[in-house]
Amino acid sequence: MNFYSPCQFHFVGRVRPTGCPADIKKFCVLMLTAPAFADLTPADSAKVKALFERANAYFKKGNYDKAIEDFSVVLKIKPDDIEALYYRGRAYHSKGNYDRAIENFSSAIKIKPDYQDALVFRGRAYFKKGNYDKAIEDFSVVLKIKPDDIFTLILRGITYHDSGNYDKAIQDYTVAIKIKPDSRDALYERGFAYYKKGNYDRAIADYNAIIKIIPNDYEALYMRGLAYARKNNYDKAIEDFEAVLKIDPNNAAARENLDKIRQIKAGIEK
Repeated sequence: MNFYSPCQFHFVGRVRPTGCPADIKKFCVLMLTAPAFADLTPADSAKVKALFERANAYFKKGNYDKAIEDFSVVLKIKPDDIEALYYRGRAYHSKGNYDRAIENFSSAIKIKPDYQDALVFRGRAYFKKGNYDKAIEDFSVVLKIKPDDIFTLILRGITYHDSGNYDKAIQDYTVAIKIKPDSRDALYERGFAYYKKGNYDRAIADYNAIIKIIPNDYEALYMRGLAYARKNNYDKAIEDFEAVLKIDPNNAAARENLDKIRQIKAGIEK
C-alpha cells in the first residue's frame, strides 16, 4: 500500500503592486526632479542613492521588474556596486530567472569573494536549477566562514537530501540541532531524511520533538502519521491524520491516507 507523501517545499507567491506606493513615493518624486537617468554620474551621489533606495523599495514590494530596471541604471553608473548586483540577482531569483540571478551573484562574489549573502543565494539558484554540486560548493564556502550558520547548514542538508545523500543531510541537520536544539526546520528535515532512509523510529523521535514544541504543527503530525503507517502502527497513524484534519480539514493527502489505513485495518480485522 502506497501512502501519499507531501512535497518537501512550499512556495508562496507574492502580489506585485502597480503604480507608486506611498513608501516609494518620496523616491519617485526625487527621481522625477533628477536629470535623465543617462545623465546621472557618480558625482550625483544623492540621486544615485535615491535610485538605489527606490529599487530596493520596489524589490521589497515584490515589483521585481521595476526593481531590476532601477538597479540596472545604478549599475550603469556604478558597475562595481555589489549591493546593486546582489539585489538585482535577488530580483531575478524571485522571478525564476536563475541564470541571470547567478550572473549577478557571481559578479558580486568576484568583487568580494567572501560575500556570504551572495554565496547563499547563488547556491539557492544552483539548487533551483538542479545543480546540487555547485549549490553544495557555495554553501560549504559560507560554512567555512561561519560554521555555526544554522540556515546554511539546513540549506546544504536539503541539497544533500535532494541529491540522494541522506547521511550527509542528516549530518548537517544534526550539527544545526546541536547549535539550536529547538530548531523546528532542522528537526523536521532530519526526520524527513530518516523517513526516506526507512529509519521510522528516528523519524518519529524528531517529529515528536517538534510536536512537543508546536502541538499543532500539522506537517510534523502528517509525517509522523506516515512513519507510523510504515511501521504498521495503524492506530497511531489514524490519530495523527485525524489531528491533521482537525487543523486543516481540506488536507486531501491526510484524508486519502486516513481512508487507506482504515481500509487496511478493516481487511486485517475481518
